[in-house]
Amino acid sequence: MSARSVSWVLAAVVVVYFVLLGGRAVALFRDGSPIAVAFGAGILLLPIVGAWVLWSTMRFGFRTQELGRRLAAEDGLPDTSGLPRTPSGRVDRAAADAWFEERRAEVEAAPEDWRVWYRLAVAYDVAGDRSRGRDAMRKALELAD
Repeated sequence: MSARSVSWVLAAVVVVYFVLLGGRAVALFRDGSPIAVAFGAGILLLPIVGAWVLWSTMRFGFRTQELGRRLAAEDGLPDTSGLPRTPSGRVDRAAADAWFEERRAEVEAAPEDWRVWYRLAVAYDVAGDRSRGRDAMRKALELAD
């Protein structure tokens, strides 16, 4: 099953969970006591916050995918197939670091080009730093808009 399929299945499961939570919140509201109403309000906030987190995460994925398509159409996607790998399939650390430095130099040379930020995000991912990779991808999305 692809990552995209898994994302959709998990999103559907979360939506079902939100509906069930909403039902519990309504039941607490119907009770009418101040404590039950307070708990109901708290329970109702969970699906609202969860829905926002789900939407923002899915939106980030959709927008990232669209940038990838645009870059592929320009034949500019980064190619990591030539990098040496460990037996587990991960890119060798030294090779990942060297490849990352090349991508960072591209960003320093053209800091306003979303394409180099996209490639830097991939380099962060290859190097195992997904947090900074997401930040670099956010920068690419900001520049591409």
